[in-house]
Amino acid sequence: MSDFSLTDLERIVADRAQARPDESWTAKLVAGGQSKAAKKLGEEAVETVIAAIKDDRENLVYESADLLYHLMVVLKIADIPLKAVLDELQRRTAQTGLSEKASRQDP
Repeated sequence: MSDFSLTDLERIVADRAQARPDESWTAKLVAGGQSKAAKKLGEEAVETVIAAIKDDRENLVYESADLLYHLMVVLKIADIPLKAVLDELQRRTAQTGLSEKASRQDP
């Protein structure tokens, strides 16, 4: 099992975002702005879904890694730390998913 974590990925993305765009894909995405990075995130999400539908485990792992990486880039550009996302997940897990969804619906 890997000791690599999303926190490690967040740090790597932050470090590479400081490079010149011609030296780093991460820096190139950041320089392109949120719109470009978000479009790339969307492409990776679609590719992940396709791999899941096809029950292609190897590609699902590969595309999931791409998806998480591009999500971290989008969060970096938005200046949203991973901790904020993890805090939200923790808040949501304090209740069942059905209860959480019901609390968001209009009366």
